[in-house]
Amino acid sequence: MALQLYSAAPRISVLQNPVSQGIIAAARQRTIVCVAADYAGLNLKTKDRRLSAGFRIAASQDAAAAAAVAEIGQVTEVDKDTFWPIVAAAGTKTVVLDMYTQWCGPCKIIAPRYKELSEKYDDVLFLKLDCNQDNKPLAKELGIKVVPTFKILKDNKIVKEVTGAKFDDLVSAIELVRST
Repeated sequence: MALQLYSAAPRISVLQNPVSQGIIAAARQRTIVCVAADYAGLNLKTKDRRLSAGFRIAASQDAAAAAAVAEIGQVTEVDKDTFWPIVAAAGTKTVVLDMYTQWCGPCKIIAPRYKELSEKYDDVLFLKLDCNQDNKPLAKELGIKVVPTFKILKDNKIVKEVTGAKFDDLVSAIELVRST
């Protein structure tokens, strides 16, 4: 395997799955999820890339960096290829997905408040998915009917949904899922 993972944080543990050739890295408090599965699709040009999550991934010319990277404390953009690997790597953590479109007015209004939530909850992973043509298969799989729609997942399963830019309902749903 042509991928090396280095940790800059003292509390990081690195697990390697020999079956899927994937790597999952997780900190004990503020979890950083890094899944490496399909390197060929990313086609890195440089020898070293530094990621904001505090990891340095060194890869050869023919290998690519991690397929999906998400960090607690910020909102991470996902697509049809990175969503499920990130959710799987989150394990038992609560995952909140904001499904939006570029042209949606209510989506733009709630986006800054959604970012504030990501900074408030250090035990929840916040993701966002642009429901454009490229991500249509995933949006369809998740059963989106209106934007914004917030899906709350735990243990790889959707456990709660909030439709519309209803901030108070979203906070209540997150609190409910976190407490279970």
